[in-house]
Amino acid sequence: MSLNRNEKEAVIAEVAAQAGKSQTLALAEYRGLTVAQLDALRKTARAQGVYLHVLKNTLARRAVAGTPFEVAAESMSGPLIYGFSEDAVAAAKVIADFAKGNDKLVIKAGAYAGKALDANGVKALASIPSKEVLLAQICGLLQSPISGLARVLAAVGEQKGGAAAPAAEEAAPAA
Repeated sequence: MSLNRNEKEAVIAEVAAQAGKSQTLALAEYRGLTVAQLDALRKTARAQGVYLHVLKNTLARRAVAGTPFEVAAESMSGPLIYGFSEDAVAAAKVIADFAKGNDKLVIKAGAYAGKALDANGVKALASIPSKEVLLAQICGLLQSPISGLARVLAAVGEQKGGAAAPAAEEAAPAA
């Protein structure tokens, strides 16, 4: 079913608004996927905060015009599903993880920070840990010197406490 002019403008406005607040765009060809598989992909994307939509390529090109995702316009051909995310790696990760388990979803291209990405670039972006994991790793790095010092001090305290207790026991019977 084709869209009328007002519906097309509404789709362009919605996608442009999403592109305006997103950091990453990932494109994948979905030819051969069943409706159930696409629904599973969309459910996963929603859970990760990824805007995933099948769009006409001409509407998508118009929506990303003037945004950092305009660099991916050359790759917008064929039956594509578009994934936008505010998190830098979420869209790439959702599509790449789904593509690992389903060979009919083919990663085509993407864009991040105003740079076009090929399929390998999207996969590389997907391999980066999420923001929460990176923050947890930084927290662990900051805590490791302090916890190491605490363990050393506790060991020294046990040694001194352990060595002082037998000496006190020996001194008591002699007195």
